Amino acid sequence: MSVKEKDKEYIAATYARFPIEITGGKGSLAFDNNGKTYIDMGSGIAVNTFGFCDDEWINAVTKQLSKFQHTSNLYYSEPDTVLAEMLCNRTGFKKVFFSNSGAEANECAIKAARKYAASKKRSAYSTVITLKNSFHGRTITTLAATGQEIFHKDFQPLTKGFDYVEANNIEDLKEKLQSNKCAAFMFECIQGEGGVIPLEREFLSAAAEIAEKNDILLIADEIQTGNGRSGSLYSYMNYGITPDIVTTAKGLSGGLPLGATLFGEKTADVLGVGSHGSTFGGNPVCCAAAVNVLSRIDDELLGGVRRKSEYIVKSLTGAKGVKSVSGMGLMLGIETERDVSEVINRCLDNGVLVIKAKNKVRLLPALNIPDDLLKTAVEVIKKACL
Repeated sequence: MSVKEKDKEYIAATYARFPIEITGGKGSLAFDNNGKTYIDMGSGIAVNTFGFCDDEWINAVTKQLSKFQHTSNLYYSEPDTVLAEMLCNRTGFKKVFFSNSGAEANECAIKAARKYAASKKRSAYSTVITLKNSFHGRTITTLAATGQEIFHKDFQPLTKGFDYVEANNIEDLKEKLQSNKCAAFMFECIQGEGGVIPLEREFLSAAAEIAEKNDILLIADEIQTGNGRSGSLYSYMNYGITPDIVTTAKGLSGGLPLGATLFGEKTADVLGVGSHGSTFGGNPVCCAAAVNVLSRIDDELLGGVRRKSEYIVKSLTGAKGVKSVSGMGLMLGIETERDVSEVINRCLDNGVLVIKAKNKVRLLPALNIPDDLLKTAVEVIKKACL
């Protein structure tokens, strides 16, 4: 049996896979089992921060693997403490909890927000407001936090205690925050799965002001937008606000499973011994990978992300077959006149890997994608839109 046949036979049919088998890669190039080469403009859905098989990253992972691969959180180990210190120093946050994924990081944030509200007010103050069209994960609770009914319909009853507001609608936000007994407002600065749509600065400024007055926590979901993707280390930094909790994953460890929940001044000491945990959270190999990734997301790299973003937007805006370009940094969505699936398949046929976000082509290339490969990929995308 081929890999595709075995996949169909033995793996749960939850993914609509593209009809190619990836067998290798280097940098922003991926190779399939037929010897074809592709320019990767998806980076594993914003995970492979520096592309495939980055030499520095491999050295960091291999060095840790030669020491120990796991200890559990019953013992101290250096990689997670080094990473936590780096995250706090780069953001001004005070404490970090490590998990395995974005959904788990968001679960931790929701638990912490409810525990905080219960201690400061009372347990009835448990509602978390999120945005319509948001996406926060696929567990029962993070599905409840996700403001899209299409993700809810097959999994009722979901966790209670969530309400949803229209993105960029300040009056709707005010009404929901006042009519509910709220613990937190949770948001993505750029709605990724919702269509790569950035929030308006005025909206988040108003949200921060309301939250501060009412001691409602702000939770920034930086699962996809974080770790340099937006052109800043975290996307909330582009908005002039400071959340109380930040969650991140995906690109943090450059290809290994790692989530992180960052706690600010208000929330640093909410979780105590026994109140939360994770067997694999803070895995030393994953943390060693993340230390390498985070150490290389510097001003020069972030400047390159912004420059490359400007090039993509300028090249595609107004191009034939392109209705609009949205997003920020190297997290961009292209609305096309032609059916989006057809555009994606045309790109695939011509050696460029792109993915979808609702009715848009979504671009999430490695942050260090070389200019020549980026230029070639953009030209292929432009032709695919015709």
